[in-house]
Amino acid sequence: MYFYCEKCKKQYPLNTHAIRCSCGGLFRLHKDAEDQVPQTVHIGHMVTPLVPMQAGGIDVLLKLENLQPTGSYKDRGAAALVNVAASLGIERIALDSAGYAGASMAAYAAAAGMACKVFVPAGVPESVVQQLTMYGAEVVRVAGTRMDACAEVKRHLGSSWYYASPAYNPLFTEGVKSLAHELYEQLGGKVPEYIFVPAGNGGLLMGLYLGFMEVGRLPRLVAVQSDGCAPLYRAFEEAKGIAGNRAAAAEAPASLFDDPNFSIERPKRLKEMLFAVESSGGAVVTVTEEELRAAQRALGRRGVYAELSAAAGLAAAQKFFPHGKPDNYRVIVPVTGSGFKR
Repeated sequence: MYFYCEKCKKQYPLNTHAIRCSCGGLFRLHKDAEDQVPQTVHIGHMVTPLVPMQAGGIDVLLKLENLQPTGSYKDRGAAALVNVAASLGIERIALDSAGYAGASMAAYAAAAGMACKVFVPAGVPESVVQQLTMYGAEVVRVAGTRMDACAEVKRHLGSSWYYASPAYNPLFTEGVKSLAHELYEQLGGKVPEYIFVPAGNGGLLMGLYLGFMEVGRLPRLVAVQSDGCAPLYRAFEEAKGIAGNRAAAAEAPASLFDDPNFSIERPKRLKEMLFAVESSGGAVVTVTEEELRAAQRALGRRGVYAELSAAAGLAAAQKFFPHGKPDNYRVIVPVTGSGFKR
């Protein structure tokens, strides 16, 4: 396995301390058929259940990623990244996070005996900081937004800290691919018709896309974004040439919902995200805060305690199928994070 630049194809070793190629391109992962991700470090990440639910006149299958050890699907990506890093002798990792990714990386780093430093926006809930410090991570609060935290960690990396950002490091997406293979097995060797995917930086979307590419067939991937922060939606509408919708989206007032895990203004891999949606015959849907909260309450009535942004898939599925769906359609809704995180 090795990294290579998406632009100039220059190769880099997996233990590089470069964040991206010298030409500015982002890294991608080359992996031969015989290459395996080590599984030495384990904190209990699992095959999560599929649970049926009736919601808004449609039936869906909830994929309960909120049951992962640290409370989100990001444990899949952290497991791969930290296991590879540990096998390479890396002892210190750093990243910026608003909660989910930081918790996953900190937990796996703790199990691997690594030091972990997490740069967080100053306004993150205290429960997020408490979880990080419980794993032994050093937490650095940064004034401003998630983007400010990202800029700050880059200034502090140097040559002694390995950058474990899900947005930059392709090893994270390699781990998330396991979700696609798992769904395929749970459905008896079949691919679902639709998956509704919350899409901030695109880690889950790209993991599902690449995983199902390995399976050999794609479901329709429907990416979900907040109506107040929807760069992928705008790009998707522009690609279709729908100027009116593009203008409306660009001028939409910011939503009261401002979760930095979900509302990412400038995703690093926007072009790849758009390609994944278009290649699958999917779509991009925006949801309002009101729709998110209604979906969160509906999940609660089903016995599933989801974090607000984790209800985005259900909100979008109900919006996408306002008059119901064909009975034979299998619609997957990942519940990406636990409500206990907030």
